[in-house]
Amino acid sequence: MDDWIWPILLGGLGAIFGSFIATIVVRWPEGRSVLHGRSACDACGVVLAPRDLVPLVSALVARGTCRRCGAAIDPRHWQIEAMALLIGVAAGLAVPGPVGVAGAVFGWLLLTLGALDVVALWLPDVLTVTLAMGGVVTGALGVPPLLDDRLIGGGVGFVALWAVGAGYQRVRGRVGLGGGDPKLLGAIGLWLGWRMLPTVVLFAALAGLAVAVVGALRGRATTLTDRMPFGALLAIAAYPAWLMLVGMAS
Repeated sequence: MDDWIWPILLGGLGAIFGSFIATIVVRWPEGRSVLHGRSACDACGVVLAPRDLVPLVSALVARGTCRRCGAAIDPRHWQIEAMALLIGVAAGLAVPGPVGVAGAVFGWLLLTLGALDVVALWLPDVLTVTLAMGGVVTGALGVPPLLDDRLIGGGVGFVALWAVGAGYQRVRGRVGLGGGDPKLLGAIGLWLGWRMLPTVVLFAALAGLAVAVVGALRGRATTLTDRMPFGALLAIAAYPAWLMLVGMAS
């Protein structure tokens, strides 16, 4: 298959998977099933027809509103579809072929976890474990980095962030880091290896700083009681780190 086909293929798959990811992000925190029941307008309850479910295109044609009642459709649907598309395109451009497919899956799982953390400050163990297992499997199949580096990265990532959280709680007397964050960094380490973990943490810290600066510019100062979704920042940082990793390897 020609290299130029991969970004198109993975971008299209990303838009499709993005639709399902958006359903997870919107429904799961509310306790609604993500596997059963046809998609419907939250305002009037009309069941969406196939023409309403084409990723990105339907939202563009309908201008983000329900065709029956005119109510605004949750913009997270098209936003997540667009991000999943970009993740697929980036993976296909960076590494055309099976490794690019693996990288796209890595990115889509990170997108799901990051979006859930933003929406509900929640990193479901089932998704984190799936991400971790994907790192082990791809490493066992010979996808760089080496499996040994990945296993060390998984252990170091989890222990390091867990120690930071435990130390903060001991010193300050309150929880400063969610229990899912160390698991997520461990899972990321199983994909990127231990050498990329400092880069991921640095990128996450810079992303957090950018969020705080933007909030300040908009007139909302960050306080000590604010809870920043650090898992989402790790997810945002990990995918560019993977692109750097495959770029150095090629």
